Amino acid sequence: MSISEFRRKKLLYVFNVFFDVNQSGTIERKDFEIAIEKICSLRGWKPGDAKHTETHEIMIKIWDGLRKRADSNKDGQVSVEEWVSMWNDYAQNPSAALKWQQLYCHFMFQLEDASADGSIDCDEFTTVCSSYGIDPQECKLAFSKMAKGHASVSWEEFQELWKEYFSTEDPNAAGNFIFGRTSF
Repeated sequence: MSISEFRRKKLLYVFNVFFDVNQSGTIERKDFEIAIEKICSLRGWKPGDAKHTETHEIMIKIWDGLRKRADSNKDGQVSVEEWVSMWNDYAQNPSAALKWQQLYCHFMFQLEDASADGSIDCDEFTTVCSSYGIDPQECKLAFSKMAKGHASVSWEEFQELWKEYFSTEDPNAAGNFIFGRTSF
């Protein structure tokens, strides 16, 4: 099944902003190592802290799962085409997400839920998304659209929004805004 230009733009946005951290044009382990340090710095977790160690372990599991599933030519990198192909397969049956995809979804929710109260509010969402270079005002607008006007998004809601992001063709779907951007 071919992928629409709209979905391709969404997938490339996540690829370029959240995964290809060093902007090399591919995703590789080094991107995850940089992301680990960025995330830990954002949260104030220092090497040796339990949360730093946990973040490292989770992110490397995500990398290993991504590499095993998407790196079809086994070169140790995930190209744009490998990335798009993998998520296009996911869109056929979002309920059958791979372990690493579930782990990444949960990790992002926990990262954004800084207060650990089981929901993400606008300030928490904006702090994380803006740390990736997204304008804070756009993050706030994206949160409002994602939360459908509510003050917070629960874990259950976030999981559904996540599936929607990677599978929907509807440009107005609330799931399109989970990564802080309001248009593609």
